[in-house]
Amino acid sequence: MRPHVSITTVGAVYGCLGIGAFLAAALPRLLSRLPVSVPMVFLAAGVLLYLAPLPLPEIDPVADRVWTQHLTELCVITSLMGAGLAINRPFGWRSWAATWRLLGVAMPLTIGATALAVWWLLGWPVSAALLVAAALAPTDPVLASEVRVGEPSDDEHDEDEVRFALTSEAGLNDGLAFPFVLAAVALAAAGESWTGGWLTHWAWSDVLVRIGVGVAAGVAIGLLLGRVLFRARATSLRLAEHGEGFVALAAMFLSYGVTEALHGYGFLAVFATACALRRSERDHGYNKVMHGFVEQVERLLMALLLFAVGAFVASGGLAALTWRGAVIGVLLHVLIRPAIGWLAQLRGPGLPTERAAIAFFGIRGIGSFFYLAYAVGEGGFGRYEGEMWAVVVFAVLISVVVHGVAATPVTAYLDRRAAKAPAGNEAGHEAGEEAGKGAGNEAGEEAS
Repeated sequence: MRPHVSITTVGAVYGCLGIGAFLAAALPRLLSRLPVSVPMVFLAAGVLLYLAPLPLPEIDPVADRVWTQHLTELCVITSLMGAGLAINRPFGWRSWAATWRLLGVAMPLTIGATALAVWWLLGWPVSAALLVAAALAPTDPVLASEVRVGEPSDDEHDEDEVRFALTSEAGLNDGLAFPFVLAAVALAAAGESWTGGWLTHWAWSDVLVRIGVGVAAGVAIGLLLGRVLFRARATSLRLAEHGEGFVALAAMFLSYGVTEALHGYGFLAVFATACALRRSERDHGYNKVMHGFVEQVERLLMALLLFAVGAFVASGGLAALTWRGAVIGVLLHVLIRPAIGWLAQLRGPGLPTERAAIAFFGIRGIGSFFYLAYAVGEGGFGRYEGEMWAVVVFAVLISVVVHGVAATPVTAYLDRRAAKAPAGNEAGHEAGEEAGKGAGNEAGEEAS
């Protein structure tokens, strides 16, 4: 008689972790030419495994808000560190023109339009509508690796406009969405009243001071670490010569921790630290070592969190979603982000097809979960918490599927066009776009 074998919860969890880690390493290469992204696979795996009769632990971001907040926080700062190390283009107002347009125009307008849609369709108070809109504001290219820049290289100009714009936007708007989240929290605490002095305090403290501290602390820490890692007098401290990739985690945690202790925005600081660290020795091979290590950690965290999202969906996480809430997610990805993203880039750098791709790939992901978990923990949204999670999770699901399917064919098409275009084509077109006058347009057409 065969002995009865039962699967324990511990065994099931470790088995899933092992398979998941293996897939996180193998899938990027296996799926590189298919219209399927790695996040889609882990999302589907979470749904399927939690529909199966396995003794897996319950996953509920509402009940386990603290765990949700800190795991998503860790994933976000890891992706920000990787993004900052990967960007080859030197910082500048003109060279980063697309980034400033997306941050200064597209993001606030997208938040306003989304908040208006939530308020109109769901009838929620302004604070709750603003919170959902702010949580859905940050873009998150970690969920579609095809549309972000690759590993560091010696060439400052090897990044196409689409990948650069989306990566730099994601690196900065994860921190710049925080003031809008805090405004929603303050408005809820004030009983939906716009008086009482909180607005002045918010504008000074939560916008100006905390952004300034975040950027300044991040740059200072990055330059200091760059001096130590690359040019320290003591060989034992010149870690760039020893190839220790996990030093990137030390820089990431140090930057985030110090900045948060100074009441600045740690997300901004981590990205600024990575950019400043890269600037210290732009062409040094150690940048690739650090970036490679951070990318592996990021991929593991992404796999874990997307699996958890799938498990949450399979366990009834969308039960509170109404058709009106579902419309919010559809409007955001089909109308609001594409239209506003396109308008924000009018007469900006890049070809029209590139600007269309940038506007379309407004990917939502892990950062949205962090902001919602953080704000709910601050209080004032208990009545809407379940439906808020349903709306945000559904919006992220749309992004994972739609952008995951579109990323490979769209970027392949753009890469083919770039390969066929003459070297002067884009330069001429950009000259015409930036000049905005007859002479500039003629120069662009002649160069084409």
